[in-house]
Amino acid sequence: MPTFRPSTLLRGLLALAALSAGGGASAQVVLTASSWLGPTHTLSETQKEWCAQLEAKTSGKAKCNILPRGVTAAPGTLDAVRNGLADLSFTVHGYTPGRFVTTQMAELPFLGDASEATSVAFQRIYAKNPAMAEEHKGVKVLAVFTHGPGIVFNTKRPITKIDDLSGLKFRVGGGMVNEISKTLGMNVTLKPAPESYELLSTGVMDGTLFPAESVESFKIDKVIKHATSFPGGLYNTSFVFMMNPAKYDSLPPDVKKVVDELSGEPAARAFGQGWDKVDRRGMAFMQAAGVQFTKADPAFVKAVAAKLSPLEDAWAKAAEAKGLKNAKKVLADYRAEIKKLQ
Repeated sequence: MPTFRPSTLLRGLLALAALSAGGGASAQVVLTASSWLGPTHTLSETQKEWCAQLEAKTSGKAKCNILPRGVTAAPGTLDAVRNGLADLSFTVHGYTPGRFVTTQMAELPFLGDASEATSVAFQRIYAKNPAMAEEHKGVKVLAVFTHGPGIVFNTKRPITKIDDLSGLKFRVGGGMVNEISKTLGMNVTLKPAPESYELLSTGVMDGTLFPAESVESFKIDKVIKHATSFPGGLYNTSFVFMMNPAKYDSLPPDVKKVVDELSGEPAARAFGQGWDKVDRRGMAFMQAAGVQFTKADPAFVKAVAAKLSPLEDAWAKAAEAKGLKNAKKVLADYRAEIKKLQ
């Protein structure tokens, strides 16, 4: 029977320990990524592409485990990321009513005709204003962005003037769009976007406010009959792309550096470009489905603008109460940045 000298055994244990330590040092970082939207939605696809770039730029040292379904419904996503149920996700600011005020700047009417411009401008303004970051305590913000210009859809009739909006029941997503629609005398209910088909097909709701993309994404083309668009959009919706802060802090320095490089403006631009692409597809999709389109004429736009102008003052006052300095100048800077980018 062979015998082992203590020195031989010790060398073997040390070698094994070294191997284990080496494996730990090069262990792959895995981020659990969640989406409350379907896997083919542009936001899910952009998040997936961000993950692919992370894996490529870290030479495989970091990757995402993209869950087959969201860890929670849309309104619970921010808290799910904050609490570590997911490491990575995105959500609509307005899905948590009352929590976000400063970001409603990006949801005001007539801002821009393309998601890329409004998203990149939003990210630039966010980066310059600490009060906006302050509202996101509990999550690591990777980027903020918006969808494309908001359109009024309904199943009943053409909408060519403000009076046409009354008497119909509309689904909205919360945030500034809720204030816009109520100010215009619309009967609205706050519901997440994925519930739209059921609400409209059963007649519980007569309409919804969405960007062009959403008609295809949420399969409402068969129930929507009419659409009214406005220059720059009647409204917009602000989003946050975020990471669990403890997970971010635990990343190795080289991985954290790549995460930082992929975040901010590059991420905002990617989400915006993806949304613009599907907005264009959505417009073609609606034309093929026979949706009747109305472009708000100058008189309609003027009447809407007059009704909604107090919302800017109300937002500025509320935002300043949350610490945003000189809110009206911030909004003016945002508009100027969008104009520069379009």
